[in-house]
Amino acid sequence: MPTPVRLRAAALTATAVLLPCLLAGCDDSSPDENLPDQKLSWKTCAAPSAAEGGGAAPSALPGGATWQCATLKAPLDWSKPKGDTIGIALIRAKASGAAGRRIGSLIFNFGGPGGSGISALPSFADDYATLRTRYDLVSFDPRGVGRSAGVRCESDTRLDAYFQQDATPDDTAEEKQLLDNTKEFNAACEKHSGRVLPHVRTTDAARDMDLMRQVLGDTKMHYFGISYGTELGGVYAHLFPKNVGRAVFDGVVDPTQTPEQSALGQAQGFQLALDNFAADCVAKSDGCPVGDSEQDVKDRIAKLLKSLDGTPIPGILPRRLTQTAATNGIAQALYSKDFWEYLTEGLQQAYDGDGRVLLLLSDSLNGRSQNGQYSNIAAANAAINCADEKPRYTQDHVRTKLAEFRAASPLFGDYLAWSMPSCTGWAVAGAADHPDVSASGAAPVLVVGNTGDPATPYEGARKMVDALGKGVGVELTYKGQGHGAYDSKNTCVRNAVNGYLLDGTVPAAGTVCS
Repeated sequence: MPTPVRLRAAALTATAVLLPCLLAGCDDSSPDENLPDQKLSWKTCAAPSAAEGGGAAPSALPGGATWQCATLKAPLDWSKPKGDTIGIALIRAKASGAAGRRIGSLIFNFGGPGGSGISALPSFADDYATLRTRYDLVSFDPRGVGRSAGVRCESDTRLDAYFQQDATPDDTAEEKQLLDNTKEFNAACEKHSGRVLPHVRTTDAARDMDLMRQVLGDTKMHYFGISYGTELGGVYAHLFPKNVGRAVFDGVVDPTQTPEQSALGQAQGFQLALDNFAADCVAKSDGCPVGDSEQDVKDRIAKLLKSLDGTPIPGILPRRLTQTAATNGIAQALYSKDFWEYLTEGLQQAYDGDGRVLLLLSDSLNGRSQNGQYSNIAAANAAINCADEKPRYTQDHVRTKLAEFRAASPLFGDYLAWSMPSCTGWAVAGAADHPDVSASGAAPVLVVGNTGDPATPYEGARKMVDALGKGVGVELTYKGQGHGAYDSKNTCVRNAVNGYLLDGTVPAAGTVCS
């Protein structure tokens, strides 16, 4: 399902100043409280906050049950567990089946990093109705996200400009502008959210999940992680191998890669998805409206992007469709085969001078609602990535890698290469070159890789299996398109995942679904 591309293009300074306690999610609870013994106060969910993406309160579930929300108290700093606390926002749908059949809670993370589980879980609830027969479905805003001590950097007005910036500089002046904007964005994050920035690492979120498990009353943590959620799940398994219950990783992040290797892999993955889109389009019986051949489709897209570099076209007034926004919009459409028809429509319109559809797709990727408000996904994505990732890349380093990135993807190569310096100058040092997910002694983890995945290329699934350790990771392959596999509704994938989570039946390693 859609999650943001792991890059930041450019940024401008923020104008809003937020109160320190609002930023850090300060709580008045006693520092001496025994947090695992806390009692959650579940209430009918309000509408998601603007930081979570806004919109209406979640609709009633089948049978009339309502979504319930609560706030978990967790240490701001896990090295000081008796110190200040923050609130972690939770949402759940109670199990629909007979009480005697209930297994426990099934905790979801939908990726990002920076995605709000409060918004995502109700949106995709129909996909998990079968799992709800035996589990309470639970998700959350990880720390730094949405209502959970959400990181704040830029105002909505500044973010509009931020996402219009030229993310693929062509000369030294444009390079300087891009890097200056990045520095200003990073400085704004430190100014407005400095207190929470050191405490949003994936290891912190994993510790929050184990506290969540205890407070929810579960002996084991049953888990469904998607995209970055697979990295979070792997880190949890490393820290708490004996507490892992039935777990599924879908749309798998390669835990062995540095940020540079990850960006290069994404360039290859999105290029593969674009190639597949072009092949699908020209294979249609009624013809492809955006090209006469696969190469023609890609050539016309490249020509469009080149023209937008100098001359943006009208989009959603007063905003125009820039080269960066168009690239964002194309990337968003490649996350799911279901979006390919919108990509075709958007390209047709753009060729006629109308950038509205591609700009809408770009807005979706960046967390912008139709009323002009942004969720905090861009800020949280930056904060979590930069706290996790140790490397800090320079302008000179990018220049030495451009040829390699362009070879991986003529369309996305520059775009992803220039994302690498986004953490340079960040206020908090990065933790490691890559996460440690070794989990000897953990229960089996079902690892689902999609051969056509653009955002988390298929090879990452095998790397995750190997890194988890012998007897832990069990690989399942889906020969499909889009990001992740379970939400493709493929019967083979659904049966394998449901069979494990509901009945404990581990599929044979190397199972292939198509």
